[in-house]
Amino acid sequence: MDAFNSLIDGFGTALTPLNLLWAAVGVLLGTAIGVLPGIGPAMAVALLLPVTYGLDPTGAFIMFAGIYYGAMFGGSTTSILLNTPGESAAVVAAMEGNPMAKAGRGSQALAAAAIGHFAGGMIGTLLLVALAPTVASLAVDIGAPDYLAIMVLAFIAVTSVLGSSRVRGLASLLIGLTIGLVGLDQMTGQQRLTFGSLQLADGVDVVIVAVGLFAIGEALWVAAHLRRTSAEAIPVGRPWLGREDLKRTWKPWLRGPFIGFPFGAIPAGGAEIPTFLSYVGEKRLSKHKDEWGKGAIEGVAGPESAASASAAGTLVSMLTLGLPTTAVAAVMLAAFQQYGIQPGPLLFEREPELVWGLIASLFVGMVLLLALNLPLAPVWAKLLRIPRPYLYAGILFFAAVGAYAVGGESVDLVILLVIGLIGFGMRRYGLPVLPAVIGVILGPAAEQQLRRALQISDGSVSGLVNTPFSVTVYALILLILAWPLLRKLLPARSRPSVRQD
Repeated sequence: MDAFNSLIDGFGTALTPLNLLWAAVGVLLGTAIGVLPGIGPAMAVALLLPVTYGLDPTGAFIMFAGIYYGAMFGGSTTSILLNTPGESAAVVAAMEGNPMAKAGRGSQALAAAAIGHFAGGMIGTLLLVALAPTVASLAVDIGAPDYLAIMVLAFIAVTSVLGSSRVRGLASLLIGLTIGLVGLDQMTGQQRLTFGSLQLADGVDVVIVAVGLFAIGEALWVAAHLRRTSAEAIPVGRPWLGREDLKRTWKPWLRGPFIGFPFGAIPAGGAEIPTFLSYVGEKRLSKHKDEWGKGAIEGVAGPESAASASAAGTLVSMLTLGLPTTAVAAVMLAAFQQYGIQPGPLLFEREPELVWGLIASLFVGMVLLLALNLPLAPVWAKLLRIPRPYLYAGILFFAAVGAYAVGGESVDLVILLVIGLIGFGMRRYGLPVLPAVIGVILGPAAEQQLRRALQISDGSVSGLVNTPFSVTVYALILLILAWPLLRKLLPARSRPSVRQD
């Protein structure tokens, strides 16, 4: 009950006129940017991160929450109308949403996606309210070896799940860890990878890394493959669902959150896996199997609900443990650090107004998202007609202005361009961006926890695995690493029995 009492206090913060304004602005900006092809929630938050420096922390994070959910819905819009997912979590929505749009049911597909986001976000945020304080209270007793084990799990999981191969995921992680080493050693004060430059002594700002890898890298990549002809959006009518559509969608809306939330909360969970699992599950449960692949509305409703709940799940590990499980969470963690706030077990005690105001704003943002996006769907579709040369030129301009605003140093623009070129190279060779961002943010923290654990144990390596929790986490890491090999061995063992039969 304490959590729900705190939530009521949070609504007192979130429902002030100014914070309501920031929530509405966040939802509108997030949706407008998320609609544009190739610009997902992480890039939207990274681009708008410098804009919020003049706001108080509570207002800034309420705006970020609106941007997050708005950009996720925007990615679904472009996925349904153009078959061009604005972000990876919206890929599944295109599988049934785009055929629906081509069949003249684009308005119904957008309505199913919008209400799915609302239902998934509401249920996911309720689970966040119920579970986050418990996780935070348990996390207070976690020591340096345990934190190190969790961070290693995040590193291994993020390199295993993302990208076309583990090698590419590991390469991306190493790039991020290397960037994270730049600056002064926190314990000895020695310079590392600064090349004698005083401007690099404080390290590379995480905001510059995020904007460079996401915004600049993506803009350069699109410019290298730019075509003069832009795709034509399918006209959208009035988004509305009939009685038959509601009958087919209400169960997927309710099932999706219980798939999406757990995957969002675990390291490297994200929304990609649960949206696909929701799609597969709804296909098996559907009574209209002949429509799948041709525009089954359940294939939009379930995955979109799972994606929205997964976004709430990511906030559990970020707020309680300081661990980002998605690119957006990584950028938001950077924003917390910019305000001098460190997410973790003590955040609920030290910053209760901020945390509960942020959580309450998620409920407010969901209502605003539904109220604004159902009638505005045709307007978002028109944004898709902006010529891409103008679109990405604007992105480069705002990214440069935002990076310069971070420290007011011209060298930041040079670093931004270098990081952007690295991001371009990563896309060229198929390296996922998220491991690099997580490496930059968690790398220094993991190094600090490693040194602490070794100091406590007088330099003994056994000090890294001297708690039941750390042993359990390392066992899970070994299982993740060994799983591909085990998966190959299992069919091989079953072959002789098949031949005997």
